[in-house]
Formats: sequence, C-alpha cells, structure tokens
Amino acid sequence: MTSRRIHVCDKPDRFDALKDEFSDNEGIVVYEDGYGVSRSSDYIIYSVEAENIDKIVAEYGRATKKNAIVGGQTSCKAPEVAAFERHLPSDIEIVSCHSLHGPNVDPKGQPLVLIKHRASQKSFDLVSNVLSCLGSEHVHLTAEAHDRITADTQAVTHAAFLSMGTAWRSNNQFPWEMTRYVGGIENVKCNITLRIYSNKWHVYAGLAILNPSAKRQIRQYAESVTDLFKLMLGGHKTELERRIKTAGEAVFTAAGRRGGPLLLSDEVLDRFSLGNAPKERTPNNHLSLLAMVDCWWKLGIIPYDHMICSTPLFRLWLGVTEYLFRKPALLDEVIRTAIEDSTFRSDDLEFTFAARGWSDCVSFGDFSSYRDRFEQIQSYFAPRFPEATRVGNEMIKVILEKT
Repeated sequence: MTSRRIHVCDKPDRFDALKDEFSDNEGIVVYEDGYGVSRSSDYIIYSVEAENIDKIVAEYGRATKKNAIVGGQTSCKAPEVAAFERHLPSDIEIVSCHSLHGPNVDPKGQPLVLIKHRASQKSFDLVSNVLSCLGSEHVHLTAEAHDRITADTQAVTHAAFLSMGTAWRSNNQFPWEMTRYVGGIENVKCNITLRIYSNKWHVYAGLAILNPSAKRQIRQYAESVTDLFKLMLGGHKTELERRIKTAGEAVFTAAGRRGGPLLLSDEVLDRFSLGNAPKERTPNNHLSLLAMVDCWWKLGIIPYDHMICSTPLFRLWLGVTEYLFRKPALLDEVIRTAIEDSTFRSDDLEFTFAARGWSDCVSFGDFSSYRDRFEQIQSYFAPRFPEATRVGNEMIKVILEKT
C-alpha cells in the first residue's frame, strides 16, 4: 500500500509554530511557503481569503507539479476560477470545493459543493474520494451556479445579522439583558448575530464584496428595510399590510409551503435563550424578518429551492421567517405593532441605518472599511461569545435534525 503524506504551509511567519504543532505526525510535512507544497503535491487546495486568491495563485501557481489537481475553498468562485485560469499551467486540472457551513459546525451531512471546472472524470472522482472523509453531502455545481446560490442563501442572511449587531451596538444594548429581546424568535436573532460576529471578518467579506449577485441582493435588502420603515413611520397600515402579505404569498404560497410542518416550533424557539424569559412577551414588529421576505419577493427568490445547498444559519433564518408568515394571527400582530407601537422605533432606526451602511460598504468594494466595521462590533460583544457559541451549536444541532 502506498503511503500518503499531507504537505502544508501557512504564512512564512507561522512556519515554526506549524512545525511544532505537527512535529509528532510523520504523515504531515510542513513547508516554509507555497513553493514547496506546489512542487511536491498531486492535489493542492488554496485555503486563503477570496480577496487574496489572485495574488497567492500568481505567486505560487507557476511552481505547480505537472499534471496536478488544484482547487480552492473560497466562498466566491468567480475570482478563484479566474485566478486559476490566469496563473496555472495548461496541464493543471481544476476541481474546486466549498463547505457550506461555518466554523465549529460538524461537516457530517452538511453540503459540500464540488466544481469540476477543468478536469477529467478520473481526477474529479479522486477529489471526491479524498474529501469523503468529511462525511458531507456532495453537491455538484458549476462555479457560476455556486456563486448565484450562495448569494441567494448566505449574502442577505449575513447582512441582516450584521445589521442587527450594528444597531444594538449603536444603541449601546446587550439585547439578552433586555426582556423584549428574550424568548421565541428573539433567541434566534441574538444567538446567530453573536455567532457571526465571533468568526473572522473575511469569512463574510469575500462572499459579499466579490460576488456580483450578493451585492445586488444586499442592496435590495437595505432598500426593503428602508421602504418598510418609512411605511411604519408614516402610519400607512393598509399599504404596509398589502406589501407584506403580497411578499408572503409570493415566497411561501408559491413554494407550496402553506401547509405542512414548520421548520421551527415554539418549543425549539424558546429553548435556546441567553437571558431569562419574561412572563409576557413584548410584541415586536420584526422589521428584519419582514424586510427579508420583501427582499426575496422583489428578487424573485424562492428560498426553498436551494435547501440542498443551504447553510445551517440560512435554515434557521428561513425557519423564523416561515414561523412568522405562516401564523396569520402573529403576522397581523406584527403589522399592528409596526404602526401603533413605538417600543422598537429607535432600534428600527438604527437597524435601517446599519442595513444601508453595510450595503454601501459592500457596493464600494471596501474590504478595509468592512473589516473596521466588523471588528469594532465584534469587540463590543466579545465577552458573550463562548456562551453564545455553546447555545448556538445546540440550536443548530436541532435545526439540522429537523431539516
């Protein structure tokens, strides 16, 4: 039996630490840089930020071993594939991948996209076999389809939670310490917002800024938030109700989801809380959820179409929007609250500013600004990350069991 070795490298200043980390593992060979890995490996994976993929492939691609297979794990495939085509020798085969889940999620059963961009079936099967150790469900897509679907399922979802965190920071709020943000739908909002901000900023920046479809969708979400907030401020109940219910019909009834079980139940929503649940729930207009469905409607997106490629966060977000829109009494309460109750008005104002701010940041293609915004809010919420991660993992485990 032929022995296999894994060749790895990190940034040059991480060389010594990486050698120490794997000093007891004879199957892992640590190189100082990408030249050693590229020259010696039959299958090479570039695990770098999307914004840096072209620069890194330009540096090390020319050293790629003859007839090797190369792939990448970036969240946006357009710049990745372009970099491979631009800098790799013509004899190199290209098979890319992308695990559709975030850090700290068990990959078993999760979607793993495989992209046979320039490769023989034999090489594609080899990659599929190598990655089978993850236990993920393999989904075969083109690079173009991958970017469109990830925009549909991830870009706006991230934008909504980033905007919530920004709004709470702007109002100097820790929402789990306020009874109006504890219990039910509010638990999902708090847990997932903190989960996103506990990760690295570039996990979300590359997908948002480098994916043209994502830019358009994030812009539409900001527009939906703004339009609905203006209707609330103006007291235009009839127009608000018509728009919200039209969007709901298009997204949920057209998808055949009027009947059948909900993705999330009251028991699941109430189980995972970072604070003490109040005796009585404070009615909320749920602007973030209303805008999400309005955005899907305006873009012609039926979220159920992409469940096979959906992330755990997307399934949670779809679950709470479905929970709201498929409970007529709750939806009527939300519309009434939006017009008659000003309890959340200052929160909604900051949320609207935040949604527009993140959209502008993405539209300008400004990675530096994105990072600054993200890390400022990250530092504000950092003390609660360990608990939020624990509760979030439990919540995700439940939603995965049900979907």
